[in-house]
Amino acid sequence: MSPAPMSPAFPALSRLLHWLMALMIIAMLFIGIGMQASLADYHWLLSVHRPLGIAILVLAAVRLLNRRVSPPPALPAGMPGVLAFAAHASHVALYALMFAVPLVGWAMLSAARYPVVLYGSLVLPPILPQNDMVFALLRTTHTVLALALFALILAHIGAALMHAIAFRDGVFQSMANWRLRPVRAGSGASGR
Repeated sequence: MSPAPMSPAFPALSRLLHWLMALMIIAMLFIGIGMQASLADYHWLLSVHRPLGIAILVLAAVRLLNRRVSPPPALPAGMPGVLAFAAHASHVALYALMFAVPLVGWAMLSAARYPVVLYGSLVLPPILPQNDMVFALLRTTHTVLALALFALILAHIGAALMHAIAFRDGVFQSMANWRLRPVRAGSGASGR
């Protein structure tokens, strides 16, 4: 059986931003869970959580701009319409949540009058006035949106694995750009 034609690869900057943000967002989700589970490490985790959230927000903006400058490759021509729709809808939702989660977190901290310390004396200005009721609402919203982002990331990973393992249509490789070379007949392990 001949392999499916490979999809064109995403540009290098797009791949770098994708994988960097994937690591940052997954780390952020686990830090958030750790903040809820550990009172002993709460303040240390919070000191990492705040600047990492702002870094994700900034990189999401850079990534969106990069996507406008360097559009992603087209989906495979033979992809069923429902899967193409799901792919586009999930990417819109991922971008919306990459913006919403850190913005709601920043607004939540502003409403509680907590500073968003990036590093040392570098502090972001509040984006909302102090209000305990708004803080409580935004805290719940931040948690729900973070869990929705986590669920969407799991679905995204599942879809990527389906493209890599079941469909073998080159979609996964276009972002991963890991091309497996076939083993040539007669070539043994030469220690290279």
